[in-house]
Amino acid sequence: MPELKGVFNITATPFADDGKIDEADLRRLVEFQLKCGAHGLTILGIMGEAHKLSESERQRVTEVVVEQVNGRVPVVVGTSHPGADVAAALSRHAEKAGAAAVMVAPSFGLQSWSPGLMDYYRRVADRTGLPIVVQDEPVNTGVLMPAATLARICDEIPSATYIKLEEMPTPPKISQILKLSSRKPAIFGGWGGIFFLEELRRGAAGTMTGFAFTEVLVGIYERFIKGDLRGAKDLFYRYVPLIRFENQPGIGLAIRKEILKWRGAMASAVVRAPGPRLDPETRQELFEMLEYLGAPQAAGARA
Repeated sequence: MPELKGVFNITATPFADDGKIDEADLRRLVEFQLKCGAHGLTILGIMGEAHKLSESERQRVTEVVVEQVNGRVPVVVGTSHPGADVAAALSRHAEKAGAAAVMVAPSFGLQSWSPGLMDYYRRVADRTGLPIVVQDEPVNTGVLMPAATLARICDEIPSATYIKLEEMPTPPKISQILKLSSRKPAIFGGWGGIFFLEELRRGAAGTMTGFAFTEVLVGIYERFIKGDLRGAKDLFYRYVPLIRFENQPGIGLAIRKEILKWRGAMASAVVRAPGPRLDPETRQELFEMLEYLGAPQAAGARA
């Protein structure tokens, strides 16, 4: 399996106006993200609205994306589910479809000290040969996993080789995990990239996020790994206001989809119900910021 590192776009799921998955738009969005330079795609995350899809829809999205990517970059498939056996089955399907790894958040309400937490990940690991990205996502799961717990999961479960952190603040937690873990898992940040530069400086392998300007994150990453910290800072600090604006709780996905529509990446900005809609003032504020930044509308304008 290829090593996962760099910028993995958390890919949105496009819907038609009637709320059905738009497969043609999904393929179009995949091409857009690859043109923006994404090092990989992560599908069916929370911002991919996986929790609003049926199991058959999730499997179909996996098949369409892996087929469209056609081996050009690694595809990580979100297979989280409250039931460990269902998560394992979704993971097996992802493996058969050609995914490079699966991303799994713990079942709702588990405690970090509970034997059920380790059992959940072991059940998934036992039924797929794919690497596991352990998703630390307490906001939606209600599960707090301290650095010591994440280090233990990765040390005791051989296939748990990656972590995606989404408990703020992420930079110090990266340092804590790398200090505690004997295996030193590759760690990805998230949260729209709001702490991407700080995460890289703490030893992150990259980021998994859906920020609508993937090429900006790629530019930051490539400057950083080449030792051009000043260049990485210049690009990061220029776009932090837009990252902050897009990352607003409750309406962030609606903003992100509006930008992707504006950029020509997808035809509709529909968020599947129940989902937020942007009020006219927020939309106006967004486009004023895009105009001020001179943000590139077309894909492929590498930052």
